[in-house]
Amino acid sequence: MTYKGECSRRGRVGLALVMIWLSGCAAGGFDSGGFRLCPPVVEYTREEQVRAAEELALLPEGSAVVEMISDYAVMREQARGCA
Repeated sequence: MTYKGECSRRGRVGLALVMIWLSGCAAGGFDSGGFRLCPPVVEYTREEQVRAAEELALLPEGSAVVEMISDYAVMREQARGCA
């Protein structure tokens, strides 16, 4: 593969990623025909929450999973406020 071909592939991959991210921002809310549709929020027992916290504490600092769980917590709060 030529150097030029590699640059072209990187550009296409980068463009695809940007389009995916932008399409997420452009998505509409949960409004549908005057009714507000909210995603369900799964409730966890205290024991499940403690176990999850213990398992998260075992992950290395800077772990991608820790960051994803943080994002999940934000989405759960947003879903709770939706109703």
